[in-house]
Amino acid sequence: MNKAEKSDASMYTENYIRSLQAELLELVENRMTPIALRYGYSDSPLESKIKWRPLVLIIGNYSSGKSTLINDFLGADIQATGQAPTDDSFTVLTCDETALDEDGIRVTEHRDGKYLLANQEFPFEGMKRHGQQFASHFCLKKVNSPFLKNFAIIDTPGMLDSITERDRGYNYQEVVGDLAHIADLVLVMFDPHKAGTVREAHISLRDTLPAHTFEDRVLFVLNRIDECASLTDLLRVYGTLCWNLSQITGRKDIPPIRLTYSQRAAAQAGANGRRPETAAYLSLLENQRDELKTALMQAPRYHLDHLATFLETHSERLSLILETLLAYGKKRRGALARFSLAGLLVSLVAGAGAGMGLLQGGLLPLSPLLYSAGGIGAALVFVLWMTVARRYFMARFHARQTAAAGTLVPLENQYRKETWQAVKTVVTGFLQKTGGRFSLGTVGYEHGVIKEIEEAETKEIREALNEIAAMKNSPPFNPSLAYQAFLEKNKGSA
Repeated sequence: MNKAEKSDASMYTENYIRSLQAELLELVENRMTPIALRYGYSDSPLESKIKWRPLVLIIGNYSSGKSTLINDFLGADIQATGQAPTDDSFTVLTCDETALDEDGIRVTEHRDGKYLLANQEFPFEGMKRHGQQFASHFCLKKVNSPFLKNFAIIDTPGMLDSITERDRGYNYQEVVGDLAHIADLVLVMFDPHKAGTVREAHISLRDTLPAHTFEDRVLFVLNRIDECASLTDLLRVYGTLCWNLSQITGRKDIPPIRLTYSQRAAAQAGANGRRPETAAYLSLLENQRDELKTALMQAPRYHLDHLATFLETHSERLSLILETLLAYGKKRRGALARFSLAGLLVSLVAGAGAGMGLLQGGLLPLSPLLYSAGGIGAALVFVLWMTVARRYFMARFHARQTAAAGTLVPLENQYRKETWQAVKTVVTGFLQKTGGRFSLGTVGYEHGVIKEIEEAETKEIREALNEIAAMKNSPPFNPSLAYQAFLEKNKGSA
């Protein structure tokens, strides 16, 4: 395959990927979001979390060199750097493709947090809940760097030991959790001087990240390794970091830790005489630095996997919500039927008893008037039964079933149990809000819609992703035909 053919194949693949992304977004927007909003599963459109570019979130201790490494990759001093905390903002760095041909890498546009939170182009609408203080520490920078052409980076304030929510003015962990949820890749960075993690990093690794993202999306990075005096010193730091991570995460099999440093920062430090000549061992670790850069450049591939996982996860959760509501509704309908039948029997017995009492007491002779009096008595009892008694009975039924909502559907395996834990509050919240009164027909129809997505659409999307993987390792072909085939598969469920 010559260079031109490779270029054509790459362009075809990119077009196919964009088409698949558009199809996924349309599926989520038109068929999942209305259901998610109706039942309180989400307070903002689901597609808002996935409709923008692939995202790489970078978190770490305040001295881990996040901004310095970002500047190194971008090729210019875009983010403020220093040994002490220098930047307390969450900064979204994205590419300004209109200025890529201009000389000199620079910030071409700078927008504040209110613009980011209000603009539906970005996936941050749901983060308005973090308040004005967060908005004032949130910003967007457009940079004419080719490095950002296919993804965006979110640089974060350095994590500290003693800082609190009152000090920051917003809940840092909640913000990191929301960003990790929409990120396709999360880099957690450390430096040799703090291989033991600070308090906020400890909380992030132990609680925040596991609750909001998957393990395979988290990369650990030991940065600033050029500051280790020798290879022995580096090995000591590496071992300390492994030990600390195992204690925090509780894992015996610590994932690989990438080793890297900023070449620009190292060269500048050497030129200013702040550090001796670069350690000889660094040349042996250049592949580590290259691997990290490659991992970042693969964010679009992670994004596709993220979209597929997003569709699978949310369709499974919505399906379980609707399945539980269906089970509740059917049980409620059965309870109402039994209660009404019991009320009819009680009213008939009461009417007959009233008639017999009037007859034996000599108040009324055996006549049509006696039957009418008995009928009126039965009707009154039935009305009281279906109003006062029914309200009491159904209130008790609703309270019992809401409290035991997890028993309404089978949770036969660990996966179903974990899914239930994720949606339990949504189900109970909806039942409490509606009092258990909702359209069983509507729930049944919407369960069918979500079930089709869960069982058929997600499988076809995974097959499309496999096709994309094959495209990258095969001669050029016409992707429009592959995409057309994908549309044909989905025609019946559109």
